[in-house]
Amino acid sequence: MTSTPPIEFRRSHQPILVTGGCGFIGSNIADALAGRGERVVILDKMLRHGGETNAHWLKSRHGDRIEIVTGDVRDRRLLDDILRGVSGVFHLAGQVAVTTSLADPEEDFEINAAGTLRVLEATRRNNPEIPVLFASTNKVYGKLLEDDEIVRRGQQYVCMAPAFASGVSETAPLDLYSPYGCSKGAADQYVHDYARVFGLKTVVMRMSCIYGPRQFGTEDQGWVAHFLIQAIRGAPITIYGDGYQVRDVLFIDDAVAAWLRAFDRIGATRGRVFNLGGGVRNAVSLQDMIRLIADLRGHAPETRFDQWRPGDQAWYVSDVSAISRALDWTPRISPRQGLEMLERWLASQLGAPSRQEAHA
Repeated sequence: MTSTPPIEFRRSHQPILVTGGCGFIGSNIADALAGRGERVVILDKMLRHGGETNAHWLKSRHGDRIEIVTGDVRDRRLLDDILRGVSGVFHLAGQVAVTTSLADPEEDFEINAAGTLRVLEATRRNNPEIPVLFASTNKVYGKLLEDDEIVRRGQQYVCMAPAFASGVSETAPLDLYSPYGCSKGAADQYVHDYARVFGLKTVVMRMSCIYGPRQFGTEDQGWVAHFLIQAIRGAPITIYGDGYQVRDVLFIDDAVAAWLRAFDRIGATRGRVFNLGGGVRNAVSLQDMIRLIADLRGHAPETRFDQWRPGDQAWYVSDVSAISRALDWTPRISPRQGLEMLERWLASQLGAPSRQEAHA
């Protein structure tokens, strides 16, 4: 039996910084931190849809425990001012869509790669003893598989490569694909290397398909929420590719629990890179998700098909054994359970009854 590592987070009167803290994952992390008594400073440029809504939600729940600063992670002076007075950093600010990176690769690089480097340098200059956790992505692994290593079985693609029988581990070679994959991969490696070269207490979280409340999904990013939003609105869902592509999905509560444990146990996690996703047990195809939504809503949403998009992986499933061992953590919420909770929240946001309310 694995023993639980001691909690090493040292409480301080200083707040914790969450960059991108009004986004989907950032707002849930900020809420969890404030809920356990921490003060939180959020740095967010407030450009993404839903940011203002999440900001109001956080302030209504936590009041002065949450401070929101509108600004950019590329602003050196602002970062210096903030980093001098915080006890840790959750760095989630970034450009999050492959499609946007294709439209403007330079801006994508400036936000994701240069912005992250500036967060690291501001930490090194002003507060080098604090933990810094970074939101990376499974896109750093690129295509991973050759066409003959993937076969279709039923409604899913299946990986035939023995090395990935338990999913993709952190030892898989990086193969950056798309400008987004390159910018996040560069940032990922900077964060990892600053632990080795400069001794910063950094952790990299390579995330796969996190979903849940506070996610205002779009066609470009946040596909599970986007599918549900379209279904609730009675609008068609466009699937790029054939829909048999597979992802491991992870509900936001499980993701936040992993982030906080990695932060609390920084003595054991510093310098580590973790794949964070739902793992093999929570792997679903897009077609599977459409069927789950049909079961939940009582009728199948309309679907349309279009060409595959650059950088889209036919199969990606995280091997979560490393993070499970390090944090005594495992995903607890199944895709069906998580989808039900997300549907209730989205219905409330869209002014529509959830499936459960419609049949009450």
